[in-house]
Amino acid sequence: MTTPHTSQIPLQAVLFDMDGTLVDTEHLWWEAVAAVAGRPLTEADQPDVLGRPVEHTADWLARTTGRPAADLAAGLHRAFADRVRTEIVPRPGALALLDALAAEGVPAALVTASPRAVADLVIEALGAHRFALSITADDTARTKPDPEPYLAACRALGVQPAACVAVEDTATGVASAEAAGCAVLAVPSLAPIGAAPGRTVRDSLAGVTVGELTAMTAPALTVLSWNLWLGGAKIDDHRAKQVRVIRDSGADVVGLQETAGTAAQELAEALGWHHHRAGENLGIISRHPITARFGDPDVGFYGAAGVRVQVAPGRAVDVWTAHLHYTPYGPYESAFDGLPAAGLIAHEELRLAQMRDALERIGKASEAGVPVVLTGDFNCPSHLDWPDVTWPVTRAAEQAGLADAYRQAHPDPVAAPGHTWSPIHPVHEDGSGRAEPQDRIDYVLHRGLTVRDARTIVTGNPRPWPDVAGNEWPSDHAAVLARFVFPVS
Repeated sequence: MTTPHTSQIPLQAVLFDMDGTLVDTEHLWWEAVAAVAGRPLTEADQPDVLGRPVEHTADWLARTTGRPAADLAAGLHRAFADRVRTEIVPRPGALALLDALAAEGVPAALVTASPRAVADLVIEALGAHRFALSITADDTARTKPDPEPYLAACRALGVQPAACVAVEDTATGVASAEAAGCAVLAVPSLAPIGAAPGRTVRDSLAGVTVGELTAMTAPALTVLSWNLWLGGAKIDDHRAKQVRVIRDSGADVVGLQETAGTAAQELAEALGWHHHRAGENLGIISRHPITARFGDPDVGFYGAAGVRVQVAPGRAVDVWTAHLHYTPYGPYESAFDGLPAAGLIAHEELRLAQMRDALERIGKASEAGVPVVLTGDFNCPSHLDWPDVTWPVTRAAEQAGLADAYRQAHPDPVAAPGHTWSPIHPVHEDGSGRAEPQDRIDYVLHRGLTVRDARTIVTGNPRPWPDVAGNEWPSDHAAVLARFVFPVS
């Protein structure tokens, strides 16, 4: 029995277009444009009329009529507002869905290319209590199909686009919402909208449930990279402490190094998870089913191993763990020996070869559409952290298309150094009293996912070496936790 967990992001908000989506005003806008244009509109006019702000349509009419755009915009405002006041009709199912969202505590927002004056008329007619906020053409510098209106709504609500569903009726609005990273429920009004990854097309809002909207958001995945320090044997009650750390972290998958052979299986059994053991040092545990195993199952103390994890129906991810050789150690050579950048880089040859081997294995196992996560203790700093040293191991991973989750979440290495070596070594072990170089040598890299956040983890206040047996934190490394979302599909 696996531990209860959901891989789906909770639905944080639903963002509604207005015209043609919540209220039946697309035909009112169409009539208003036709009246101001002084001619019937045709299908060829749709790209410049449907889902467009007043200013765009006014500029378009100005080019074809020769009349001033400002006069046309004012006429469009008046013609449309007059029709809204007298003829507004909610779309089927709109009010029921808004009320269902309110009952579930899910905020609803209005995101429209219409001006504030018109949007406020519609909000008043539908009930202002049904909306947490509204974003109109007056509130952003760019409007649909640019993603800015939806991004502005997400910022104002304090939510992630991937955890939101946008409800739209035009291709222009769909393009805006999808560019912002939202899942989309398309309910076409006048012009058809085709199906696409991340997009659900319905004929009507009637019968749409909050559960259906929740199912449209992207699955989430939380990955932990952790060097267990010889299995954790130097810490009292280490296995129970390891289990507690993993549970408290919210991780779905853990890439392990220094497992002392049995840690992956024992942790998985304690958690009710799945596991893969590779050699005496590497392991991966997962609350989701493992459907494939990659790499040499008898890999040595250093190397890489991977699995394919089925996160949700149609959603798999390849997760790898790697441990690279610990010597020569660049931060020591820099801090203690004064070795210049060229020498530091030259001494990375062994780790670079190990990383290239891991990347080759990852490449052979990869399949189109399946994201990749590489966890590991690389025993070397990152080129993203040292301005004067282009550390080749992390650079090779980057060139292979793997992004550094922690540094994506925290781009400034000064403000957020993210050190993982070492929470128990403030001074060097040789008895000299020299400060131990602190650095970021443990990683969660990825390809094909979106980073929500990343952080390092150390629990309690670890006592320094050698008085470590009673530490709450059962390792000599900090762990790295990264939270991802899959692409919306």
